[in-house]
Amino acid sequence: MNQFKKIEFGIVTAIFVLLMFSILYPSIIYNVFELQRIYGDKFARYHQVFDYYIHFLLPSMGRVMLVYVTFLLVNFVIVPEFLEKGKWVGGVLLLLPAGLFYFAMMMVANSWYNGYLFGVYDTIRGAHMYFAKTAFITTVFSGVLYVAYYYIRKTLVNILYPRIAADAVFRQIFTEICWAAGVFVVLFCLSFSDSRDMALMIFFFGPSQIAVFFILRYRVFPAFEDGHKNRGLLIRDLIFTIVASNVLMGLICRALVHRNGGWFAALTFVGMGVSIGIVLPVCWLLFKSRQKQVNTVVTLKKALGHSAANLDFLRSQINPHFLFNALNTLYGTALQEEAARTSEGIQKLGDMMRFMLHDNHLEKIPLDKEVAYLQNYIALQRLRVLSSPDILIEVNIDESQCQHEIAPMLLIPFVENAFKHGISLRHRSRIVISLSCTPEQVFFDVYNSVHPRPENDPEREGMGIGLNNVKERLNLLYPHRHELSIRQTATEFFIHLTIDVNK
Repeated sequence: MNQFKKIEFGIVTAIFVLLMFSILYPSIIYNVFELQRIYGDKFARYHQVFDYYIHFLLPSMGRVMLVYVTFLLVNFVIVPEFLEKGKWVGGVLLLLPAGLFYFAMMMVANSWYNGYLFGVYDTIRGAHMYFAKTAFITTVFSGVLYVAYYYIRKTLVNILYPRIAADAVFRQIFTEICWAAGVFVVLFCLSFSDSRDMALMIFFFGPSQIAVFFILRYRVFPAFEDGHKNRGLLIRDLIFTIVASNVLMGLICRALVHRNGGWFAALTFVGMGVSIGIVLPVCWLLFKSRQKQVNTVVTLKKALGHSAANLDFLRSQINPHFLFNALNTLYGTALQEEAARTSEGIQKLGDMMRFMLHDNHLEKIPLDKEVAYLQNYIALQRLRVLSSPDILIEVNIDESQCQHEIAPMLLIPFVENAFKHGISLRHRSRIVISLSCTPEQVFFDVYNSVHPRPENDPEREGMGIGLNNVKERLNLLYPHRHELSIRQTATEFFIHLTIDVNK
């Protein structure tokens, strides 16, 4: 609500500034003699002396200033701080002086602005009585108008705000309506003190063309493109919308302003021409452009869904692949040793299975959990090769700055690949695993020796399913946020992975 109050204050202040500019700018572009002639016609008709500054400029500015200041006082002080909080006595005691001041200042401004009436009435008292009556009517009308504005605003905020927050399409429509209404208000304010014919034309063209635009944009064109595809129905809807909007606005203007019917008929036909020549093509172009954007978003969502499905599939491939390797390791250990080592391996495998069940499905996990899984895996592999002195396994893990979160199961495929391709019970083998972090990045290195594989090994020329899968996962989860370097010779294999975790 505080945000809405700020927006409301900004809109009211912008309208005030525009009205003041509209009143002042004739003083800049015209000389005083032209202004005397333009605005002093009624004074001359009743043989009264007219001064542009005293009888037009200052009273006009004073009335606009009076309305603006009174609105701010009532809307932002008296109503929210007193009446809405149930402080009726204090609110009424402030409201009555504000109303009396508004009445008195409006009467003074009217007496100068309509000073020619001193030549109409037989007595000065008669003119002052007229000024008092008009000021009283203006004060009462302003009060009724504010009450209507307050309850309409309150209703709209209660109804529209939840809808705007929840519905993106409705939010877009509301935003476009606000922009269109803003342009209309700006033009109307700028013509406020200029030609009355210009103000009337803006009053006519603004609502009528806005209505045509939004009916075509959100009803007629979508019904044609997404529904009936019938050009005859499209033409019928276009004609009905354009004619009905302009004729209805012409009738409203005719009822509010006393002019001859021919003037409004001409204005209506001009409005139809504007609708056909300008609003219709612009609306069609914007509709097609928006439709293209929507199609692009739909395509991207489908691609994202496909990527997510691929990601789940890749994860499902990694987990059973490692499980079979671990079971084979435990089987070999059980044949070579007594149950003590087997129980140790089973305990570590249990820890790893708990990780798979509870954390592996998450999008991100703390890095220390990934490291714990990694160390359990290495410990299991150490059990397998414990009796082979020619196999060196070196682990350098520095977790001092590793308070990060990463996607699960990113590191283990590289280590699994190292043990799968780097361990030989007949040759000297070496595996070196290093991990360190900075506040922004994770660095991971795996080095392993490479040994010739049998001719009939299906993975002789490849890196294994785990490593290929993790490369795809990195591209999906960290696009342009990781660097993977792989170097391979006949006897060595080395990978270096950098992940930017804070981008």
